[in-house]
Amino acid sequence: MLRDLSHTNKPVVGVFLGGKTLKVGRVSNDTVEEMVTVEVDNYAGEEDVLNQLIKTIESVFTPEIAGIGIGVPSMVDVEQGIVYNVEHIPSWRKVYLGDLLKAHFKKEIYVNNDANCFAVGEKYYGKGWKYNNLAVIFAGEGLGVGIIADNRLYSGTNCGAGEFGYISYRDHNYEYYCTQSYFELKYGLKPNALFKRAKKEDKIALAILEQFGYDFGNFIKTILFAIDPECIIIGGDITRFFPYFEPYMWKTIRKHPFEKAIEKLRIDVSEKQDVAVLGAAALYFDAEKKI
Repeated sequence: MLRDLSHTNKPVVGVFLGGKTLKVGRVSNDTVEEMVTVEVDNYAGEEDVLNQLIKTIESVFTPEIAGIGIGVPSMVDVEQGIVYNVEHIPSWRKVYLGDLLKAHFKKEIYVNNDANCFAVGEKYYGKGWKYNNLAVIFAGEGLGVGIIADNRLYSGTNCGAGEFGYISYRDHNYEYYCTQSYFELKYGLKPNALFKRAKKEDKIALAILEQFGYDFGNFIKTILFAIDPECIIIGGDITRFFPYFEPYMWKTIRKHPFEKAIEKLRIDVSEKQDVAVLGAAALYFDAEKKI
C-alpha cells in the first residue's frame, strides 16, 4: 500500500526527462527546494546526452543527498536501471542509466518510466491521494498513462503498462492525435498560436479543439475498457487546452456502453506544481517497492 512519505528529512533528487525537456529538483520534506529546467540536445550522441543530464543534476546536488529518482520516456528494466529506445532521444537505444549515474554520484539510483513517475507524484502529492484506482495521463511530447491499481503502482513486467498512446487509431495512433504536436502536424499551427486564437474565440481554432476533444474522448474510452479507474487525471502541456476540448471529450465518453462506470468517473487536470519531479523523487522514498 502507498506509504506516507512526508516524514523524511533526507533530501533526494528527482529527475524528469521528457524527451527534449529535462527537469531536475532537490526534494526535501514534500517540497522542491531547488528546481532547474533545461532543454536537452536530444539528437546528440549517447554520451553527450548523459553528460547534459549529469551536469544538470550536479547543479542541485549537495553532499547530504540520499539518492536520485529518475523518470524516462521509455521501456525500463527497473531492477537493473536500464532504459531502452528512449522517446525523442535516438541515441539512447540501451543505456545502463542506473549504473552510470551511481558510478558518478555514488548514491542509490531508481529509474522508472516517466508516466509512472507522474502518476506516483499525483498519487502522493496531487489530486490522486483519495483514489484507490487511478489513471494519470501524461500528454507531453509523447502520450503515456500511469496506473494506480488498489493503491499500488502497476508497471507491468517490463514497465510497459499504460502505453496506450501506441494503440492504432484512425490512420496513425493515439499519440499522434492526442498530443499538442497534432496541431502542427495536421493543421500547420504551432500550439502557442492555436492557444492564442482559441482565447480570442477564433472559429477555426475552436473547431480544431472540438475535433481534438472527440479524439481524446476515444482515448479515454480505451483506457476505461482496460482498467476501469475511479478517476483520470490529465497532465502535461495539453492541459491548457482542456477547457476548450472538455465538452466534446465528455460527449464521446458518454457513448461508453457501461453507463454506471461513466456516472462514477471523475476526470480532472493536474495542478500540483512540479508533480513529475516529486514523483521521481518518490521512487527513492519508496525504494522498498511497496507501491
